[in-house]
Amino acid sequence: MRKTQINPWTWQDQRGFSQAWKVEEGQTVIFVSGQVSVSSDGQPMHSGDFAAQTRLVFENLRAVLERAGASLEQVVKLGVFLTDMNRLPEYGRIKAEFFKGPQPASTAVGVNALALPAFLVEVEAIAVL
Repeated sequence: MRKTQINPWTWQDQRGFSQAWKVEEGQTVIFVSGQVSVSSDGQPMHSGDFAAQTRLVFENLRAVLERAGASLEQVVKLGVFLTDMNRLPEYGRIKAEFFKGPQPASTAVGVNALALPAFLVEVEAIAVL
């Protein structure tokens, strides 16, 4: 598989995402449902703590990808849903702890609520192997 980062401009580099990824000869695509801050038995975790929720979201994303035989390095697209768009810079800093180098194509959406009132952030992903 060959992945080529597509960025006709440079401004997005400061904001931590890529405009697109061109994937050639990819054999497998993994669509990951939105991950939230839950324990391995499905219990909501870190109520009111945005940073802890976001880190657990990315740990859960990593666990799902690993179960599918993939890794965070193979993610080409992320979608984040935030109940407070003012948290986007903080989200970006935490995401950078998990995603090094060229960033996945990304979309950020502000929402009024997520599946449970305690959830502050949800992240979905597409990975290509």
